Amino acid sequence: MRRTWLIFSQAVTVAVAMLFVVSTLKPEWLPRRAGPEPVVTLPPVSQALPAQPVALSPTAAVSSYAGAARRATPAVVSITARKAPQRSAQSNDPWFRFFFGDGAQPQQPQVGLGSGVFVTPDGYLLTNNHVIEGADDIEVQLADGRTATARLVGTDPETDVAVLKVELERVPAISFGNTDDLQVGDVVLAIGNPFGVGQTVTSGIVSALGRDQLGINTFENFIQTDAAINPGNSGGALVDANGSLVGINTAIYSRSGGSMGIGFAIPVNTARQVMEGLIRDGQVTRGWIGVEPRDLTPEIAQTLNLPVRQGVLITGVLQSGPASAGGVRPGDVVTKVGDKPVTNTAQLLSAVAALKPRQTAVIAVQRGDKALELDVTVAQRPKVRARQPQ
Repeated sequence: MRRTWLIFSQAVTVAVAMLFVVSTLKPEWLPRRAGPEPVVTLPPVSQALPAQPVALSPTAAVSSYAGAARRATPAVVSITARKAPQRSAQSNDPWFRFFFGDGAQPQQPQVGLGSGVFVTPDGYLLTNNHVIEGADDIEVQLADGRTATARLVGTDPETDVAVLKVELERVPAISFGNTDDLQVGDVVLAIGNPFGVGQTVTSGIVSALGRDQLGINTFENFIQTDAAINPGNSGGALVDANGSLVGINTAIYSRSGGSMGIGFAIPVNTARQVMEGLIRDGQVTRGWIGVEPRDLTPEIAQTLNLPVRQGVLITGVLQSGPASAGGVRPGDVVTKVGDKPVTNTAQLLSAVAALKPRQTAVIAVQRGDKALELDVTVAQRPKVRARQPQ
């Protein structure tokens, strides 16, 4: 009996040892205990997969704007504007020449650097008026290394646009974009010659549209961008992601003289209209009525007990001018020019400038508690640089 029990216990011990070894080294040899399968809950098909593929924006997958830069950069040029030195009034004084001589204070020509952009294959290019203003000699250098002397076609200081003409063959002209299609957040590239270091491309987005009342130009409707614009970029190209021209880089807001992420460009629609007028007529024809405007503030409206809160207050009317002949008086508040509402001075200026000379326009004004519509025969805006009645 004892022997049988010893054999049984040894057999059990060996079996347990073998089971441990198999379960450790080859667990797949052991049979699995039947039991319930794990349950996985899947979302409904309408939630698991979108009904239609998600459409990505055209620029979402763009990692490079090399194509836009390659299309636009050949049309952007560097401009060197030279101005003859002004002779000092003392140089004509014989006593001054006696003591100091004629060559005592040699003066060097003034040199300004800027940028420009070819917009037609026959050599017309756009730049800023302040880049070439007063220059006696204007030289442009193309991206391919060619240089040429440019002829001044015309300028429009009130928009800071100038048009030049270069007599060269195979001019690489840029294609025009449409500013009306531009939206805040669109990618833009600024191309120019900052600080004279050579052609440079910077990128950013459209930060704002329709910027005015900056005190830069008479007619302001700027594109604001954070693409780096520095001294020397003036007159260069602001292009969209396709390489089409959407603006002419003009000014920056800066406390240091360099880019701080706030730059301004003239919309290409405005620059193109000015260019066509300068090429066709030698000047830009704008409407003018001869008034002195001021923004209507809530305080002024309350003081004058006016029923309107938006409009442009007329503080002065030029005697014998178009507005005076049409019945406009100081103290009137202009609310509409034709069918265009006006809420500030910039809008009034633009609306009047868009009118054709000798055209009769209906101007809606608020005079005290009376709303009037006055017929004003528009005149041509005088070509002056100083501030004048609008």
